[in-house]
Amino acid sequence: MLSVSNLSVQFGKRILFDEVNVTFTQGNCYGVIGANGAGKSTFLKILSGQVDPTSGHVHLEPGKRMSILEQNHNAYDESTVLETVVMGNKPLFSIKQQIDALYADYTDENADKIGELQVQFEEMNGWNADSNAAALLSNLGITEEFHYTLMADIDSKLKVRVLLAQALFGNPDVLIMDEPTNDLDYETITWLENFLADYENTVIVVSHDRHFLDSICTSIADIDYGKMNVYSGNYTFWYESSQLASRQRAQQNKKAEEKAKELQEFIARFSANVAKSKQATSRKKMLSKLKIEDIKPSSRRYPAIIFEREREAGDQILNVEGLSAKSEDGDLLFENVNLNLAKGDKVAIISRDSRATTAFYEIINGHKKAEKGEFQWGITTTQSYLPADNSDFFKEDISLVDWLRQWAKTEEEREEVYIRGFLGKMLFSGEEALKTCTVLSGGEKVRCMLSRMMMLRANVVMLDEPTNHLDLESITAFNNSLNNFKGTVMFTTHDHHFAQTVADRIIELTPKGNIDRYLAFDEYMSDKTLREQRNKMYVATV
Repeated sequence: MLSVSNLSVQFGKRILFDEVNVTFTQGNCYGVIGANGAGKSTFLKILSGQVDPTSGHVHLEPGKRMSILEQNHNAYDESTVLETVVMGNKPLFSIKQQIDALYADYTDENADKIGELQVQFEEMNGWNADSNAAALLSNLGITEEFHYTLMADIDSKLKVRVLLAQALFGNPDVLIMDEPTNDLDYETITWLENFLADYENTVIVVSHDRHFLDSICTSIADIDYGKMNVYSGNYTFWYESSQLASRQRAQQNKKAEEKAKELQEFIARFSANVAKSKQATSRKKMLSKLKIEDIKPSSRRYPAIIFEREREAGDQILNVEGLSAKSEDGDLLFENVNLNLAKGDKVAIISRDSRATTAFYEIINGHKKAEKGEFQWGITTTQSYLPADNSDFFKEDISLVDWLRQWAKTEEEREEVYIRGFLGKMLFSGEEALKTCTVLSGGEKVRCMLSRMMMLRANVVMLDEPTNHLDLESITAFNNSLNNFKGTVMFTTHDHHFAQTVADRIIELTPKGNIDRYLAFDEYMSDKTLREQRNKMYVATV
């Protein structure tokens, strides 16, 4: 359906892609992965025609329609929400515009033309376009009251959902999405996962959300060393098979039959756990043909994220009583929040309004004043905090070595050798440790902030959307480090896998109090009684 032939991309002396050949077939969902800078987003732009390759070409089967998730959130500000969604099917919308224009200047001469266009419009199910678009919007949490609102007049987070509906509208033959889960809540992401898992056409997606990739992908397209290799299975299958391949290559003396047995057991385990039954048969066939030699060694590097405590905390960690907060606009974010944090708790702090969780962290870290209530930290606790917005930490024009030195506690830690070794573990090796902190990318800033937190060696760690800007390798290392951390953790994340594997307690902040349960994340979100309770605790909102 969609193929790439002899694709090469070069920027100056840097070769991003070298003679890439790949075919994307109908009925499959391809997760495009690769380290930061590998060219994932560039590859999607080449497929969609937004960027020209240095050589080679992209071929879409004649008569097939491609749809792309729009990244420019202001591109449709002059259109209504409903009209923006219908624009997702460009041929259909073009015919609609022609019909409207002819009716606006109606004459006997153009009556025949209107008739011809209306026949085409009907064949494309155009008369149901508005109702189908409205249904999509409703599924994505945008109620009818917004359907005829101008895009310029709605919140930026709602725009993300409208543009997602636009990409999905009209059942495109090839659907291309770059980070589609950004700024979506858990319920909307779950709806999208189910929609794409049942989608019968071709999907090509870039995402840093491992749970999302596992839920929807039938294949992983791995960009490494300027090449693209496509593997059957979801992200976890690719990750664990690549780890198995690395271990087996490292054990050169291991007998061939032992390697084969290990691989067979590995494939059998994954084949038995295929999430979607309709994918099971074809995937088992593909997995049965897999050879460990087919999995290429990766050039990826994983940062050494290790949280240690300078001292163990006592039993009293944090007590919060009657805490309430409002936004700068006066909206009630949460009210009468009461909680007592126990030693060793790993708590996911969640809310349907991200402003609420951020305000909560800012209050308990002394950066914002509460409307009501109070909080008290245990006298043996030490805290480190990763805010969602870290821009205030990177305003000085100093090197990374000097930046990290600000949080050194001993003379040894102030030594350049020590700091450069520390930065090296976080993938700032050689000259990278000397670049100024004002030119860092979003992911590099987060890795710096994690370095700072590790140097503080606190026994309570707070994280507000910690996986933002990180690549899959850093997220995986981060995830593992929190699982191994012996202290107390409070975190907010839209990364489903991160929440499910780290949290043993869920605290939800609402305008009508808080819900507090010792449950795993999936248990909490799927509990029908809790869902009804949660719905009652939010004011009417989209």
